[in-house]
Formats: sequence, C-alpha cells, structure tokens
Amino acid sequence: MAERQRIVVVGTGAWGTTLAVMLARQGHQVFLWARTAEEAERLRAARENKRFLPGVVFPDALQITASLKEAVNSSRMLKLVVPAQRMRENVQRIRPHLQKDTIILSGAKGLEEETALRMSEVIAQELPCDFEDRICVLSGPNLSREIIAGLPAGTVIASRNAEVGERAQRMIMTPLFRVYTHDDVIGVELGGALKNIIALGAGAADQFGYGDNAKAMFMTRGLAEITRLGVAAGANPVTFSGLAGMGDLVCTCASRHSRNYYVGQELAKARSLESIQRSMNMVAEGVNTTKAALKLARRYDVEMPITEQIYQALFEGKDPREAIKEMMLRGPKREFEGPVEDWFKRLRV
Repeated sequence: MAERQRIVVVGTGAWGTTLAVMLARQGHQVFLWARTAEEAERLRAARENKRFLPGVVFPDALQITASLKEAVNSSRMLKLVVPAQRMRENVQRIRPHLQKDTIILSGAKGLEEETALRMSEVIAQELPCDFEDRICVLSGPNLSREIIAGLPAGTVIASRNAEVGERAQRMIMTPLFRVYTHDDVIGVELGGALKNIIALGAGAADQFGYGDNAKAMFMTRGLAEITRLGVAAGANPVTFSGLAGMGDLVCTCASRHSRNYYVGQELAKARSLESIQRSMNMVAEGVNTTKAALKLARRYDVEMPITEQIYQALFEGKDPREAIKEMMLRGPKREFEGPVEDWFKRLRV
C-alpha cells in the first residue's frame, strides 16, 4: 500500500464521495469537504452519503468538514471533483488556504461553458503561477457505482510534470483501481469532456432501436470528431485510443449508469431538456460541454457535425431522429482527413 497521506476531496457528489471512501479504505487520512455546516453534520451523523451513495458506510479514516482551513491544512493532495461550471468558484474559495507543496488534481469532466476552457486551465487561471506544475487531471472509464462496489477499474492521471504525476499515481492506485500516468493533459481532458457529447447521441440511438451497427458507427465517428478537435488544440492523437479516449467513450456510451446516455434516451422519448434535468439527482456534463465544444471548434476551425446536431437537439428543439438522419445524409467523406490525417502521414514518414 502507498504511504499514508493527508488528502482533501472537494465535491460530495457520487464520484467525489467514491474517491474519498476508496482512499480512506486504503488507510489515507481523507477529508471530504461539504459546502455548508448543515451538509457536513448530515454526512457525519449518517456516516454515509444517502443522496448519492446510499448504503456505503464511511471508513473511520474519512472525516467530514465544512471548514476549508481545517481540510486543506498540511494536505498533500487536493482533489477537485465538482461540476465543471462550478470549478472556478470552488478554486477561488480554496486558494487562500492552499499549501505550496499541495498537488491539485481535477476529477471533473467538462469544459467551462463561457470560456470553453479545460478544467486545468480554469484552475491555473485562479491560482498563483507556482502551482502550474502541480496541477494534474484524472480521467478514464470510471463509473462510481462499480468502483465503490469493489469492481476493478483503470484510469489516467495526466500532468506536465512527470514527478508530480507519479506521486499522484502512488497516492491513488489501489489493488482494484489501476492508475496510469500521461503527459498529454490536453488530450486526457478533452477525451473525458467530449465523450459526454457522444454519449448523448448514443442514448438516443439506442432508444430508437437503431442497432449495434449504427451505434458502432456513431461511436467511432464520434471518436474521430473528438480527435480532430483534440489535435487542433495541441493533443497527441494517440491519447484518444487510450483509457481517457476510447475507453471512457465505450463505457459512457454503453452503461446504464451513464448520466449523459440517460439524457439522450429521454430526449428520444420527446421529453424536454428542462424536464429531464429537473428529474436528475446529478449533473450531466455533456449538456453544457456541447456549447463549449462548439466554441472551441470555431476557435480552431474544426468541423464537428455530430456536436452540431446534438446542440440543435438539446437547445433548438430539433427532433433527434431528424438530427441522426441529417448526419447520415452528409456528403461523401474520407474516413481520416484534416489535421488527424496529416499527423498520421508525418508518423509514417
């Protein structure tokens, strides 16, 4: 087992609570920060998160607090597992309490809607430049319900600083949660964020009963679209064939536990987006990420036909069947073209 460390988890949703419990089970001293004293007291009294993970008892090593000063003091790692649209405000609140040697790890899979920035970029904007090399991101096929049940899983931690990434890897890896390191922060973050958009369409396609051939085509073309934007933004295309790309895409598009897949299914039933979101206990990141992804696509002049159609289905009232039909009727194309094809040509040379 890794050396016992003091770790803070910010985010009391399903994924944040899962990571906190998993790490505490490994013997780390873990603080789970609640936004209010009332929430902290409720979690302490129940010793479980009845809203998101009912029946999962908190280990003794997991402490609940509403005090950021208490939580962050002397911590070796700060894990930010909050919705993407609330990342900036959370970092602003935490900043005064951070220690200079703390590793900052983002577990959020989304883009900031207003700026189209990745989470590591948002964090870097809000922290002193001293922290830039201490920022890591975590992404992969990580469904919280399976991990908390003790089922095996793998993930990726990306950092521009190899030593910091390896330290984070040692802190988090368990016998059932295998962690790989990576140096492509851009690719790992975009893979985790953009696959949620494709999962929205996959849920709709399954609800319509279009079959496995159609779903395989949709997922593969979705991965090509993710890779095009990623390469234009500076990512390594090989990243998208790994756990944070193809692995997470397959998981999110196939699992009944996927929130984004669920939203796509419900849209195909002719429910409004507002109604679907009101009925959900958690955030489906793909909804806001769709808006941000199109901003990025315009910024880099990248064609994203799937994302365009999903945007229209989400926000402009377009019938999902019509959106899928328009994608099928697009003009003939090469399977690989643009920056991705150019990259592979350079690789062959």
